[in-house]
Formats: sequence, C-alpha cells, structure tokens
Amino acid sequence: MEYIRYALLGIALLGTLTSTIFLGLVVVAAIRFKRRAPLKHDSQFLPPVTLLKPLHGAEPGLREYLESFFALDYPEFEILFCARKDSDAGIKIAREVAAEHPNVPVRFLFSGDPPWPNARCYSLSVMAPQAKHDLLVITDSDVRVRPEFLREVVAPYADEKMGASTCMYRGDATELGFWGLMEGMGMSVEMTAGVVTADMLEGMKFTLGPCMSVRREALESIGGFEQLGYYYADDFMLGNMVDAKGWKVWLSSHTIDHCIVNDGFWRNFSHQWSWMKSTRFSRPAGHLGTGLTFAVPFGIIGLIAGLWMGYPLLGWSLFAWSWLSRSLLSVVAGGWVVKDPASIRLCWLYPVRDLMGGILWALSYTSREVGWRDDRFVLEKQGFMRRINPSH
Repeated sequence: MEYIRYALLGIALLGTLTSTIFLGLVVVAAIRFKRRAPLKHDSQFLPPVTLLKPLHGAEPGLREYLESFFALDYPEFEILFCARKDSDAGIKIAREVAAEHPNVPVRFLFSGDPPWPNARCYSLSVMAPQAKHDLLVITDSDVRVRPEFLREVVAPYADEKMGASTCMYRGDATELGFWGLMEGMGMSVEMTAGVVTADMLEGMKFTLGPCMSVRREALESIGGFEQLGYYYADDFMLGNMVDAKGWKVWLSSHTIDHCIVNDGFWRNFSHQWSWMKSTRFSRPAGHLGTGLTFAVPFGIIGLIAGLWMGYPLLGWSLFAWSWLSRSLLSVVAGGWVVKDPASIRLCWLYPVRDLMGGILWALSYTSREVGWRDDRFVLEKQGFMRRINPSH
C-alpha cells in the first residue's frame, strides 16, 4: 500500500505544478491580450453586413436577445433568420420583434429537415447565398450584444487578408441557480483562459460558436458551409479551415453575453459533457493536455495522500493552493479579460467549477455520444458526427 500513497502524492505534485504553470501562462496571455495594440483602421470603414441567425424553437429570453440585434449602432446591415419550418416558435418571436423595428431589413428563410448531421450549418448554407453583403456575422440565438457590436467586429476586415474573426463571451446565468452559475463561470473563466493562451502560443486558428464572422471570399475558398456539415465543432473547423487557406483569423477584444438557457444539474452537466467530448475528437492532443490544467482535482488527491501519509500540513497546503490558484484564475480570465462581475464576486466558488471541469474531462473518454437539440450523435475521428436518432 505504501507505493499507492507515494503514487498519489506524485500525481498531486505533478498536477499542482502543471496547473500552476497554466495559471502563469494565462496571466501572461491576459496581459498580452489586454495590452495588444489596437487595430489600425479607418473610422469610416463601415462596410455593409449580413447577420445570419439560425433559429430552432424559443428558449427563455429569446425576445430580449433578438431585440439587442435590432438596436445595433451601424449604418447598413440586414438580418436573415432561418428555421426548419414557418411554424417554428423562434421564428414567430423574430417576426414580432422585426415588426417593431421596420427600419431594419429582415428576411425569413426555411430549410426543411437538414440532410446533414449539423443542422446549424445547413441553415447557414441556406442563408449565405441569399445574403446581400460579403461580410457575414453569425451568432447563436442565445447571444445578447451591445450597440457597438458590429462596429468592433467588422474593424479587422479593413485588412484584406482577414478571413474570419471571433469574439470571446461572458456566461450570463441570471436567475438560473447554482448549476446555471457553474456553466456560466465555465464559459467566462475556463473558456477565456484557454482561448487567450492558445492565441498567445499559436495564434488564432479557430472561431468560437456564439459569435463568428467570415468574409464571403474566405468562406468560398474552403468550399462553403457545406464543408462543415458533418462536424460537431463547426465553429472550430471554420476558423481552422480558413487559417489553412492562408487567411488571417482574429480574436476580437469585443465581448458578448452568452446567456445560459439550461437549468438544473443534468441539463447543464450533459451540455458541458457533450462539448468536452467534442473537443476530445476535434483537438485530441490539446484535449489530452487539458487534463493537466485543472487544479482542484489534484489538490484533493494531494490532501488525501498527505493525510494518509501522516503529513496533514502538506496535504492541506496542496489543497489550499489549488483553491486559491483557481480563484485567481477566475479573477484574471473572467473578471479582467471578459469583465464578468460574477467571476470576481464569486471567485471563491470557481474552484467548484474547476473540479467539475476535471470530472467532465475524465468522463469525456468514456463515451462518444453527444446531444444537439433533440438529436443524438456518435462522434468519430476528426470530430465527424453521425446521427443515431433521426430528427422528427
């Protein structure tokens, strides 16, 4: 039994070291990101834009989220909505909001049942040819934006080599209880930490699903949205393919609100588990290394090993540092970078989400099934997905 105790202690020390190194990288990456020289662009560079909004049903708060897009401070833009059927509840709300803002050009399109596993990409493939403008901005239905959103997102395209851009996001879990808060903090802290670090180490080679934009020429160079129709992580692949074609991909300093719509433990847990499994298949090497960035699981192992070996001070020290380091991560990534007030006010609670993240990471290797809306899929190599229960 002696070797088991030393093995546990060794694992705890290794994980404490790697997670501390990761914290240091995030701090450096955050400073770099916040001090990054602003893009040089003509303040008169305000090209017309088409917003693409796929809809499927009406999640709580949809009206509020859609209204924020009709209040954008931008001279010329249109909004295209697409759902499978005219009877879609989300389309009904979108029509009502559009009627209240007759000054904004809006069109409603319908795709029918998607022939590809990725229904969102099929909706985008229906909308893109109908777009009047060459800059396409894609946002999820559960995103809320500020009036200056388009001005800041479009700015990078003054560079003719810019092919795509993306925004980081805060998780807004207002009135959704503890488990909604955990998902929101995961978005604000864990996601942000990973993105700014990746941008520092290798540059942007991906986009983020809640908000991604693309130049039509760059989209056509990769073969259109059709090339993304069999991927679960279509956002990652859009930026990855655009980068592979020699275009630039930009991480905007603008931050949007990603509003949590899942409530209760299981809905939040299954949603995060699906995306963790998606990362395992789309970025297998990077995902494997992610396991060493979590701190609290190793702190708990260290506490167990220390108490078992008769070194309680060592055990409690490892655990305390894991909790403190993740609280610091919450302040830096969530509070400073994306300005999420909950990440500062409740930084002491983020270590619980870090523990959940470690558990989700481990469980991502136990299953290949993921959910998307009402469908279930099996993930295969490179993040390809295969539907296992057809849509109804």
